[in-house]
Amino acid sequence: MSPITLVEGRRLALTNLDKVLYPATGTTKAEVVHYYATTADALLAHLHDRPVSFLRYPDGPDGEKFFTKNVPPGTPAWVRTTEVPSSTATSRRQVLLQDMASLMWAANLVVELHTPQWTADRPRVADRLVLDLDPGAPATIVECCAAALWLRERLKADGLVAYAKTSGSKGLHILAAIEPTPSANVTAYAKSIAIEAERTFPDRIVHKMTKALRPGKVFIDFSQNAAAKTTATPYTLRARPLPTVSTPVTWQEVADCTDPRELDFRHDQAAARYERDGDLLRPLLDTGDAGPLPPGHR
Repeated sequence: MSPITLVEGRRLALTNLDKVLYPATGTTKAEVVHYYATTADALLAHLHDRPVSFLRYPDGPDGEKFFTKNVPPGTPAWVRTTEVPSSTATSRRQVLLQDMASLMWAANLVVELHTPQWTADRPRVADRLVLDLDPGAPATIVECCAAALWLRERLKADGLVAYAKTSGSKGLHILAAIEPTPSANVTAYAKSIAIEAERTFPDRIVHKMTKALRPGKVFIDFSQNAAAKTTATPYTLRARPLPTVSTPVTWQEVADCTDPRELDFRHDQAAARYERDGDLLRPLLDTGDAGPLPPGHR
């Protein structure tokens, strides 16, 4: 029998809690669910009103993984969903994780959480800019940090305040709150910044995804600003060999990074950081800090 837990008045069956999901660390499903409960306040703030896509890995990162935007079969009726426009003739429904009960239901599925840069009430109109810095070996997150510092100043020159988080994988995400802007315009602006960065540091940065161009360089992926794309949500666990988390970091930590291990955070470390420092990305949720894109991109 699966234990029945009451969360905000909702009855949840939490299954296989003793199952080891991350063999390298012995991390169990119970620990994964507990992590999501511990960081729920921050997670729910960043998930609020954003249609969620799931990367499910019910047997751990070494098992089958599948990505879905559609509402999973068996989703309880009380989990909120929203209709999302599609590039095809038909729209689809996606989940909205708006409360603790819904988040715990999702955690029980064993998921990475991914969200777009827009909210359900304004599809395809972004309120957030993202630049995904992905290192090509032998480059690491250390090289991403050097690129991130330049990008921070470049965005600042355009009146945008940048924040950073680890991807939870190998790289770094740079985020900025922006005034509502069509996703296509944001993508064009982000691409222009990536191209400028490559022209400034041609031996260190590349803006094209072509794998042959990327060894030893930092790929600046601007495409995640496109309306149909998503990015790992702050504080989500990742389906990696270790239970790493997409973790907010300070700019001082970015500037001081000389070893990839310094910005590699597992679930327990991310939870402890949140308890100690609060949500370092909280300013992204303050619409008063959102800046307009430069003329020609609005």
